[in-house]
Amino acid sequence: MTLSMAQTAAQLVEPDIRTVEEFLADGHTPMMAQYHSIKARYPDCLLFYRMGDFFELFFDDAVTASTVLDITLTKRGKTQDTAIPMAGVPFHSYEPYLAKLIRAGYKVGICEQTETPDEAKKRGAKLVNRDVIRIVTQGTLTEENLLEARDNNYLAAVVEIGGQMGMAWLELSTGEFLVQPVKVDQLGAALERIQAREILVPSSFTEKTEIYHHLALVQDLLTLQPPSLFDSQNAQKRLETVFGVGTLDSFGGFSRAEVAAAGALIDYIERTQIGRMPYLERPRQLACGAIMEIDAATRRNLELTRTLSGEKRGSLLSCIDRTVSAAGARLLQSRLAAPLTDEIRIKERLTQTAFFTEEPQGRKNLRILLAETPDMERALGRLSVGRGGPRDLGALRSGLKQAEEIGMQLANIAPLAAFAKDLRQSSDIQTLADELAASLKDELPVLEREGGFIRAGYHQQLDNLRLMRDESRRLIASLQGKYKETTGIETLKISSNNVLGFFIEVPSRRADGLIVRKNENQPADNPFIHRQTTASAVRFTTPELAELERDIGQAAERALAIEQELFAQMVTHVNRHSEAIGKIARALAALDVAAALAELAVDQNYRCPVIDSSVAFDIQGGRHPVVEQALTKQSGNKFVPNDCNLNETQNLWLLTGPNMAGKSTFLRQNALITILAQMGSFVPAVSAHIGIVDRLFSRVGAADDLASGRSTFMVEMVETATILNMETEKSLVILDEIGRGTATFDGLSIAWATVEHLHETNQCRALFATHYHELTSLQTTLPRLSCHSLAVKEWKGDIIFMHSVTEGSADRSYGIHVAKLAGLPPAVIARAKQVLERLQKSEQSGTLSRLADDLPLFSAAPQQKPEASALETRLAALNPDTLSPKEALEILYELKAL
Repeated sequence: MTLSMAQTAAQLVEPDIRTVEEFLADGHTPMMAQYHSIKARYPDCLLFYRMGDFFELFFDDAVTASTVLDITLTKRGKTQDTAIPMAGVPFHSYEPYLAKLIRAGYKVGICEQTETPDEAKKRGAKLVNRDVIRIVTQGTLTEENLLEARDNNYLAAVVEIGGQMGMAWLELSTGEFLVQPVKVDQLGAALERIQAREILVPSSFTEKTEIYHHLALVQDLLTLQPPSLFDSQNAQKRLETVFGVGTLDSFGGFSRAEVAAAGALIDYIERTQIGRMPYLERPRQLACGAIMEIDAATRRNLELTRTLSGEKRGSLLSCIDRTVSAAGARLLQSRLAAPLTDEIRIKERLTQTAFFTEEPQGRKNLRILLAETPDMERALGRLSVGRGGPRDLGALRSGLKQAEEIGMQLANIAPLAAFAKDLRQSSDIQTLADELAASLKDELPVLEREGGFIRAGYHQQLDNLRLMRDESRRLIASLQGKYKETTGIETLKISSNNVLGFFIEVPSRRADGLIVRKNENQPADNPFIHRQTTASAVRFTTPELAELERDIGQAAERALAIEQELFAQMVTHVNRHSEAIGKIARALAALDVAAALAELAVDQNYRCPVIDSSVAFDIQGGRHPVVEQALTKQSGNKFVPNDCNLNETQNLWLLTGPNMAGKSTFLRQNALITILAQMGSFVPAVSAHIGIVDRLFSRVGAADDLASGRSTFMVEMVETATILNMETEKSLVILDEIGRGTATFDGLSIAWATVEHLHETNQCRALFATHYHELTSLQTTLPRLSCHSLAVKEWKGDIIFMHSVTEGSADRSYGIHVAKLAGLPPAVIARAKQVLERLQKSEQSGTLSRLADDLPLFSAAPQQKPEASALETRLAALNPDTLSPKEALEILYELKAL
């Protein structure tokens, strides 16, 4: 087991279930005994232990927190004669600290006081009860402050049962829930697609080398669980219970592995939410072949949602995102990550986008309404797990109102009929929306414990209590005036503080007449009872003031209690209709995406692609969406468009040309155009006819993988092997510079054989860029191969890149010209030209002389030229242009033996 596997496995430490009494018997103080009894049940969590206005951490947890959070590490007495390390964060502002710990990969248990000190005193206890109310992990976040509004936050589970693998994932904050059958070699690609924040796997996976190998890139996200958690029969019962069904048949034909993975997620949520089950959609199955398969390397290399450096800026997503709502942005990201292969569904999306491109005013009006729509999905998610507040209810109030208005506008528009149907509100939802509008104020607090969110006039008793509370100043002032008049002391005043509450204060020199001496009865005409003497004043109370203070305090408490009761009733009402509200929220998000893609199409001059089941790939005037926008912003230059036409008679293009001419850009742009088309977007081209692509593979750009001990060349070969072993006739493959990083003949041979395999065996649509000009001779033997090149002009010894793709092959690579552009020193450029000239002459003469002797880099004494070895003699007799790949490989073995 690797170190990281061992570290992950440490999460499986068995909990200690000793009681408080047992820890007391070990010599701990009552407080520490309670702490240890709770902490022992959650050994894999940092425990936030509520004490008054702070969450405190103790022992190793405190040391960890002080380091990660950069907070002070102190000590709190001793237990068992050992000093107790302690660190704390304020209860009222703990979320930023919590977020930092979660991002650092820690789990946090939130341990709250579950009763008040008064309640503890009534049962005769000196210590209030505490317990963990929630376990916070990266995959179970719901708070607005802990989540990225425009990103999904998936929790996933993967399991193998009977040789079949299943994957499930859900978004706790929105309720989205899906399952998918997956093959072992597709596991990495599937997890890369959903970008899960936390992945549950059986601990037995650490012993399954093949499976664990495909989890290497997400190893830091794995949470090992007992294999028993993934039992499919128990999982089925969990799912049936949660969704209130007698059988899962109506959900679809789930495999045992898919059921087990979905059930594991349900169990994990119940444990982390301590029994509170959030709103979840019924799990949907993502069937095999429903989306375009894009392997992990291709997804990274094409920079779909993140650049290679991990940034959103510069990715395809950042350049096409015109959504105006957080929910719309999340849906756009999901669609970009999973382009469809269903022709009908793709065309439905394109039709919706096409409608909005033709209705500029309607699109503008809709986007204004959508921009004002709150994030209903996440508000609903928070309310369903008891972490919502008045603002979340306000979000639903506003969202339902916006949805109703949008639905009415779409009612008679045929292309948008599906949206109008989903936005249509039942009488129950309308009643809920009306109730929220009538009860909630316009400006709302974040937390219900703050109160003040119920609109005046909604609840009569609440209004009366508020009047009492809010009139306190007037009542106190009236009583103060009365006492001034009866005592004749004009400087008398009524004040308050946290210790005494309300009190009457008079100057010391005027207090004698009010003070009742010891052993004297309180006179009937003197209601003033002494409370406190200060250096300059004496403080009193009266029965009347005490009663008024009690009434004011009780009014505030009772008013808050009524508001909290009304809040709970409204949350219950919302949760009862969560499925209908969720459907409306998803429809608004989908509308946002359709209108946003139309905005993009109009703004960037994109065109609607033709999609069918053929093997056509005809792109006229195609452009790279990201590079085009970057050029416009940086220099105002226009992108040079290019055509690409692959079909049954010409399915493989061999692309040659100098570095920097645009080969890689051309390859990538055609892959990105395909993805955009099949996600339902218009594309950056004059026209596009695309037969549906079931799998997209790329081998463009490579870096070494030091963590796995793989060189750049090895990484390149692994990616190429994946392509050649997995592609189908419906696939699209882009390959760039296969064969770099090894000896020339090795690289040429591999590139040669790869081209032949693509042409003869896979027969898929493919673009193959190369610096091996020898490969162009394959055009004479491979009938469906067509040679193209990037145009270059020479001018006064320099070159000008035209960036246009033309038919035919390039005759030179212009490497030295590119090196000059890159800024290599003149001496190096001059030397390179000298060497190149001699190499070209040697190649033409059929001999390879010792250049180190003929063109010495440094002055050196003349050396006698040795006789040619058998190896050199054999090499000199070879003409690479006339060798077949098989002959080249045979000669390589022959040369190795010399």
